[in-house]
Amino acid sequence: MKTDLLQRITIEPGKCGGRPCIRGMRIRVQDILDMLAAGTSEDEILRDYPYLEREDIRAAMAYAAAYLNHSIVPARTG
Repeated sequence: MKTDLLQRITIEPGKCGGRPCIRGMRIRVQDILDMLAAGTSEDEILRDYPYLEREDIRAAMAYAAAYLNHSIVPARTG
């Protein structure tokens, strides 16, 4: 299911500065995350952006989780 969600995220060099967007539209993953962080509910987002689907919001959250889930490799010293 997570893979299906992530397929909703597109990155195009000429669109939104190459930032991750939802299904090729000009709404960035960051826009959705900012709205959620500000306390906007999923229902409010869907009402304000009727071309979005609930799965798009979940895809933005899944993308952020996948982006942050990376190993940190410490640099070798001396």
